[in-house]
Amino acid sequence: MLKLGEKGTILQRDKETYAIAPHLSCGIVTPEILRKLADVAEKHEGTALKVTSAARIAIIGLKEEDIDSVWKELGMEAGSAVGLCVRSIKACPGMAFCRLGVQNSLGMGIMLDEKYHGMELPGKAKMGVSGCQNSCAENCIKDIALMGKKKGWTVTVGGCGASKPRLADILVEPLSTEVALEVVDRVVEFYKENGKKHERVGRMVDRIGLDTLKEAVLKGIEITEEDVTA
Repeated sequence: MLKLGEKGTILQRDKETYAIAPHLSCGIVTPEILRKLADVAEKHEGTALKVTSAARIAIIGLKEEDIDSVWKELGMEAGSAVGLCVRSIKACPGMAFCRLGVQNSLGMGIMLDEKYHGMELPGKAKMGVSGCQNSCAENCIKDIALMGKKKGWTVTVGGCGASKPRLADILVEPLSTEVALEVVDRVVEFYKENGKKHERVGRMVDRIGLDTLKEAVLKGIEITEEDVTA
C-alpha cells in the first residue's frame, strides 16, 4: 500500500483504490488536457473525475498497479495536495475574464504558483489571489493572499479554514504588483525561519503578534502613490 502522498496519491475510503490530482496552474486547462484526463481515466477505469476546491481535476478510483502508467500517460506533475508545503494557488478570473476584476489575479497567481507551489514549509500553506474585493479566491481563509483594488493590492496573512478557523489579518495595502510580490516573499521567508512544525501562518501570528510580523517583513519597504498606480 502506498503512503499518503507517495506518487501523488491519496488513498480512498475503500482502502483499496487511490485518487491523483495533476497540477493545473491556477485551474487553467486546455481542451487537449481535458481530453487526456478523460481518456486516461477511462482507460484505467477511474470511477470519477472531480474538480477540487483547489481547482485541480482529480482522477478517483485508480488501482495501485496502474498509478505509474497513469502518470506516464498524462505527462503531468502532481498537484501538492498533502504534506507541509504550499498547495496549489487559487486565483479568480480577475481582469482576464471577469467584468468586476480590477487587478490581474490570474497573472499574479501564475507567478506565485511558479515560485511557491510545492515549496516545503513548517506547515501546509494555502495562497489565494482575488482580482477584486469580492474575494472569490477565499482570501479570508488563506495563509497568504492578495486582493485587488483599483489602487493596487492588499496583502493578508493568517487565514485558515481548518477545524479551528481563523480569519486573515490585513498586513499592508495598497501595493504595486512588484512590491506585493516582494512582501509575499518576505512573509514566506519569515515563516520558514520562525514557524514551528505543523504550525499554520495564522497560529504563528497569534504566537508572535501581527506587529512583529509587520515590523520584520515591511522593514525598508517604501510605498508611494507612484508605485501603486504605475
